[in-house]
Amino acid sequence: MNPGISSYAYTWAIGVPGKEPEKPMTAFGLIDKAVSLQVEHVQIADNMPLEGFSEKELLELLSYAQQHNIKIEVGASKLTIDRLSRYLEIAATLKSRILRFIIDGDGYTPTIDEVTGIIRGFIPELAEKRVYLALENHDRFLTTGFMEIIEKTGSEWVGICLDTVNSMGAGEGLETVMQRLGPLSVNFHVKEFIVKRIYHMMGFQIEGLPLGEGQLPVKKVLGCLGPKCQTAILEQWVPPVEGDLGATISREDEWAMMGIKYLKNILANNQVQKG
Repeated sequence: MNPGISSYAYTWAIGVPGKEPEKPMTAFGLIDKAVSLQVEHVQIADNMPLEGFSEKELLELLSYAQQHNIKIEVGASKLTIDRLSRYLEIAATLKSRILRFIIDGDGYTPTIDEVTGIIRGFIPELAEKRVYLALENHDRFLTTGFMEIIEKTGSEWVGICLDTVNSMGAGEGLETVMQRLGPLSVNFHVKEFIVKRIYHMMGFQIEGLPLGEGQLPVKKVLGCLGPKCQTAILEQWVPPVEGDLGATISREDEWAMMGIKYLKNILANNQVQKG
């Protein structure tokens, strides 16, 4: 298992709507971060959309990554026929082994049957390009829904991008996600979290922490992942420093350094907990 960094590890530096920095991080800047953290994988996701890149720009990005011995994984959202077609081309150009997709998009919430139908039409192309379509568990479908999609598509080239927090939005805990989706995973999003009571005791709050400082049982999750899952990609939910975007971005950067150090230590020592 190889560690890597996602564009969602640097959400504030890239830009949150209404809170954009003066100089947002670019895809090239994300590669520079990977170099400084001494990891060989970056996942460029939908907060840094690649569909606006020309073929020439994509090849320049690939060349820059290769010069620095960095492998790119491509990510997107809104799984429509047109977007899956476009992003498969992008993944092939960037030599990405993974095409991670969030199914939903702005005003777009397809049914399980609609998703299955779209994917089935691309299975020959996925196989030809040798790209794994990694569907990320998000907060609309239950894990059983994702399992149904995988079963109905019936292809070795379709699997799960297992995110450690998203399914809580659908009312499902990590144990359920691990048991049901772990064996189907082809990609892993490592995202630390803590669940704590609100001060008035009527409800809970879920928020991010630096990896290793929260409730995520990293070793146990690693032990449930399928054999096709080769990368553990760090993502982060970094609470903002109120009224200070610069300090928030600095916190985000510090957390990324801490998180990658923690993740690399676990992977280097083969600290995987089975069962």
